[in-house]
Amino acid sequence: MGKIISLVNQKGGVGKTTTSINLAASLGLLDKKVLLVDFDPQGNATTGVGVEKGALTDTIYEAIIEEKEPRQVVKKTKFKNLDLIPANVKLASYEMNIGALQKMNPNFSKAGQLKKVLDALRDNYDYILIDCPPSLGNLISNALTASDSVIIPVQCEFFALEGILQLLNTITAARKKNNPNLAIEGVVLTMLDSRTILGLDVVENIRSFFKEKVYDTIIPRLIVLAEAPSHGKPIANYNSKSKGTQAYLNLAKEVIERNAGEKESVR
Repeated sequence: MGKIISLVNQKGGVGKTTTSINLAASLGLLDKKVLLVDFDPQGNATTGVGVEKGALTDTIYEAIIEEKEPRQVVKKTKFKNLDLIPANVKLASYEMNIGALQKMNPNFSKAGQLKKVLDALRDNYDYILIDCPPSLGNLISNALTASDSVIIPVQCEFFALEGILQLLNTITAARKKNNPNLAIEGVVLTMLDSRTILGLDVVENIRSFFKEKVYDTIIPRLIVLAEAPSHGKPIANYNSKSKGTQAYLNLAKEVIERNAGEKESVR
């Protein structure tokens, strides 16, 4: 049974989608079968692995409103062991359509639809990673209800911990209401400029706050990491010799090590 992990932070610009794409691809390179779920109406994870999102009719939206079967919305990517459930702007209409969907379907669960989709697929994968939108609402509630754990990307900047308590409260509420076993998988530090004292101070502050939950791997601030998604490629396929490639491979190894023994690899 695959482990379902949401990458979540309501702050934008913290490297969440970059980490979703590159962690998923790196796990694939390490021989894990991975499903990347784009759960952000912006669809950046979709384009970041080379899928044109505009005209798609088989997306996560069709699956969560039960117009399509889960297997119908899964797409193969060009990258090793990596499948995708894409998203586009249609997903933004989920919030406004909840009332109508509940009237049409008495079994419709406004926070539980994504769980239905992923529970039908999880036996096919070692890891399912959900790239969440930078907001708090019903989409996040769906992701947290569906997940076994969360990874929180935190940017190495002065306001790094701003909003984190609100996010932790949202996770606690999800545990109480829908998912008592939801855990914090880890915290990944992103966009570190090691030339600045501020960046290093932030690292220490975050490690003090989250303690052993913080991964040893820190993702550096690199132009090449910003360039790769515009070419529809994870960093390992865009520039295999980049420091970013090695960083995400190291992060993937840490994720695997923390989960060692929890499950047998899907084959």
